[in-house]
Amino acid sequence: MNLQVLKAKIKSAEIDSVIVGFPDVFGRLVGKRFTGQFFLDHVLGHGTHGCSYLLTVDIEMEPMDGFKLANWEKGFGDFEMRPDVSTLRVIPWQAATALVLCDFQRHGGKPVNEAPRTLLQRQVQLLGQKKFTCRIASELEFFLFNNTYHEAFAGGYRGLTPSSDYRIDYHTMQLARDEALFRSIRNQMLAGDIPVESSKGEWGRGQHEINFVYSEPVGVADRHVIFKQGVKEIAAQQGKAVSFMPKPSMTEPGSSCHIDNSLWQNGRNVFWDARKKTGSQLFRQFLGGLMKYSRELCYFFAPTINAYKRYQSASWAPTKLAWSHDNRTVGFRVVGEDKSFRIENRMPGADANPYLAFAATIMAGMAGIEERLDCGEDYSGNAYVDPALPSLPKTLREAAELLNQSRLARRVLSDEVVDFYVHTARLEVAAFDNAVTDWERTRYFERI
Repeated sequence: MNLQVLKAKIKSAEIDSVIVGFPDVFGRLVGKRFTGQFFLDHVLGHGTHGCSYLLTVDIEMEPMDGFKLANWEKGFGDFEMRPDVSTLRVIPWQAATALVLCDFQRHGGKPVNEAPRTLLQRQVQLLGQKKFTCRIASELEFFLFNNTYHEAFAGGYRGLTPSSDYRIDYHTMQLARDEALFRSIRNQMLAGDIPVESSKGEWGRGQHEINFVYSEPVGVADRHVIFKQGVKEIAAQQGKAVSFMPKPSMTEPGSSCHIDNSLWQNGRNVFWDARKKTGSQLFRQFLGGLMKYSRELCYFFAPTINAYKRYQSASWAPTKLAWSHDNRTVGFRVVGEDKSFRIENRMPGADANPYLAFAATIMAGMAGIEERLDCGEDYSGNAYVDPALPSLPKTLREAAELLNQSRLARRVLSDEVVDFYVHTARLEVAAFDNAVTDWERTRYFERI
């Protein structure tokens, strides 16, 4: 939707509210709702403001100590929220509502480099300086429950009822029970400029997957975060709850966010060697970068405590750093040919912030090209049981320390940005260390 359409819809009262928001470090949209005319008269040209603490709170919105970006000593002043009019869209599942995403800026227009959207924009700019474009897509999995969010909260998220009674991977019959919801999701996302390819059942009970049409990284990340919020809102309207938690149960598979990407130049997929009918040298170098650097960048693919419980043997989530053609036991699965030839990164979970995950993918791959790395021979066999292969980090604590020591991240992102995300990760680890879990109560309450 362009500005002229928005103005006409506001004038005719088809739209009376505009959500102005930006993605925080968790990939949530935070911001404000404006009346339509006030948005046109005041916010469109001048932006609005949001407290600087929005990048330094935990998921409970508690201000956290130790950040240079924003803190009590600085008084938690405001940053500017500048609308990006290219993101204007109607939100079909909300009455008379439009949405525009913003960039978080300091006063005077200097970008806040720690902001996830800014971080990805910078990597895309660096890619453009090398005369490349990236085409990327995310595949999001999630669990659907026949409970409301309030019921789930009130019950401590225990005893929830999955939307299916059995595993539904590729099923069409059982999914018909929820087709009213999924038809609404597909059609309303399309109407909101979020092009969806397909929806399908997944391997878990009540688990589903929706795939997006590939495009350029920032636009896909924008659609990804709007989609996650939109699916929750549409499900809630029908009395159901959706979870993108990467491992909600140890008896069920985890939910992933596979990332498919390729590099393009002059309308051609430069990952593909048309003469040899195989991956090009550039592809091998990019994949070599992913192989070398993804372990130390794993925080950007798996940013929560729970994410590392998804990395289980024979669970469809990877546990080892290896690549192969069409092999779902490895971290990097290579699929397609010609224009569809691409790398599927299977490391990210559904909790991944797409801006950070896409940026890390580009950063690692481009380092491989710059260093002329090679990805080595493709792996054959079951990577889960091969002790010779390097393992993914086992915990968020390990991933945080690997990121802290990453020379690549510090060179490309800056010490300031790396320190910000390392501190964010360490705070999450400290919060978990300070919590008493159900596992502990069950194990120790009576028997110790």
